Amino acid sequence: MFYALATRKIRSNLVAFQHELSDIETLNKKAREGAYELTAVSYHAYPYIADKYALMAAGSSIGDGYGPMVVATKPLNIEELKGKRIAIPGRLTTSYLTLRLMQPDFEPIDTPFDEILATVKEGRADAGLIIHEAQLTYAKSGFHNVIDLGRWFKDKYDLPLPLGANALRRDLPPKIASECCRLMRESIQYALDNREEALNYAMQFARDMEPALAEKFVGMYVNHYTVDCGEIVPKAAQKLLDLGHQAGLIPHRVELEFVR
Repeated sequence: MFYALATRKIRSNLVAFQHELSDIETLNKKAREGAYELTAVSYHAYPYIADKYALMAAGSSIGDGYGPMVVATKPLNIEELKGKRIAIPGRLTTSYLTLRLMQPDFEPIDTPFDEILATVKEGRADAGLIIHEAQLTYAKSGFHNVIDLGRWFKDKYDLPLPLGANALRRDLPPKIASECCRLMRESIQYALDNREEALNYAMQFARDMEPALAEKFVGMYVNHYTVDCGEIVPKAAQKLLDLGHQAGLIPHRVELEFVR
């Protein structure tokens, strides 16, 4: 998504970017502080940052019939997750909210996302909630899929699962906000139009993934929804957050607001 911006393939006379790389839960927490003018966040985090940020129409990662998974070292059915210790990648992640909606009764074990499989394998958790490329690599590590939460959400509500978005701070002047939106949209489109070079750049952050697997993963989460969220993504995200509020998992209801 950020390749063209990071390498100055596209430029602006109004805006310059300094890139800060962090895992998504760290960014969620930073957003609560208003640390960055533009940041990636989980959709679940939005109710906690809506006073400081609006969501950008460009930059969403959407699981359309697939998404975060719960995996274990032995076959389990969904009912057997009740009461289990589950390693999670953060309490503001969309994956955690979705799992709580699907199974409210479990003990969360806060774990860095890239240590979840090891945590389960070592017996410090009974199952793990995996995000990012572990969704494609868990089987070769000897894990079993208990449930795909993106598939569950699609089957239950006939909607894609909105996972991550870009958020823009509300105190930016309208001219700057508009320019940021343009640049983000063009950066994503540039990557889609120049897939091989963008993927080669992204591979340096791919944590030992093979190129073919990285390309598959990128194709899952950087697509037409990412260029512009359209109407279906806001509808799905509002549904997800409303369900969270109704279940008592989100303290107050928010109306999603997107900027273009």
